[in-house]
Amino acid sequence: MGLYVYAVTRSSHPLELDGVAGVGGSALRAVDARAGSLCAVVGEAPAEVSVAGGDMEAHHRVQEHLWRQGVTLPLGFGFLAPDDEAVRAVLEQGAERFGERLDAVTGKAEYNVKCLEDEEAGLRRVVRESEPVRRLNEATRDGGGTYEERVELGRLVMDELRARQAAMAEAVAGALRPHAAAERPSEPSRQYFANVSYLVDDARADAFGKAAEAVARELPEGAGLRVRGPLPPYSFA
Repeated sequence: MGLYVYAVTRSSHPLELDGVAGVGGSALRAVDARAGSLCAVVGEAPAEVSVAGGDMEAHHRVQEHLWRQGVTLPLGFGFLAPDDEAVRAVLEQGAERFGERLDAVTGKAEYNVKCLEDEEAGLRRVVRESEPVRRLNEATRDGGGTYEERVELGRLVMDELRARQAAMAEAVAGALRPHAAAERPSEPSRQYFANVSYLVDDARADAFGKAAEAVARELPEGAGLRVRGPLPPYSFA
């Protein structure tokens, strides 16, 4: 069945592995590199790994358990290896890079910030504040106007909405960036118009949180932030 690999860390990590079960209920153990000071935390891989059921929850539960004890590089969900030797080979081949990343995330945590806006509130704001949109909206109200005008209205509304959301996203990033050591943007979604992870020094965590609260208060009605953290440094491993 092979091994499920959770994280890379230093051999000096406390590695208290009895307090949590891995994916599929497997026990955790460490695989040490032949040379150097790195190790990987692994468990027996189940016959099938799926985002359904409890596999994803178990994966994150292990990552948070390890991270609370000491610095780790959490691997993504579903990282598998055939055996201990394959894990050792990866540790040895990437020893320098793993060491650099461990140094980079030591004393830091990840905070994920998502920007969202109620669609109806955003559309109302565009119509209220944009003269070209308001003019076309009045011309096409109650089925009036030409087909071309209705098409142009839809295009203009979406362009305005995206531009305003981009400006909000940049305002949020501008407020948070000075308090972070690094940032990693992810693709926006239909639900969130911005999705950015920040690596924040523990000593800056309070300042980061206050900055997030302050910039959230400045967003227009219907818009807001969702902040998760502190988290293991998933995006920076």
